[in-house]
Amino acid sequence: MFSIMLKSKLHKARVTETALDYEGSLTIDRDLMDAVKLLPYEKVLVANLNNSNRFETYAIPGKAGSGVICLNGATAHLGAVGDSIIIFSFAVVPADEARHQRPLVLALDENNKPDGPLKKI
Repeated sequence: MFSIMLKSKLHKARVTETALDYEGSLTIDRDLMDAVKLLPYEKVLVANLNNSNRFETYAIPGKAGSGVICLNGATAHLGAVGDSIIIFSFAVVPADEARHQRPLVLALDENNKPDGPLKKI
């Protein structure tokens, strides 16, 4: 048996751009992706704290150090520049290992810079 466990979270990321004319995804500053071990094209769940929308898409790396968080394609309709979002990734873990799984969490400030240390909760 397997359990689906939280792998990582970028907490309170700010949407910096939207791009409707794109195939669809979420562009994330590569440094932020690396910090929480989020892979390019990995499936993510996004929760918008401003309007309660939740959606799944995949992460694509943006320019390192840019702070970019861009809603691409149809997801551009689910948020706006300035919205605060939480980006979650998950892992399928054997049930006997699940109780030891600890996600990486990085809280961000209004400029998408770390707002405190990377945590393993």
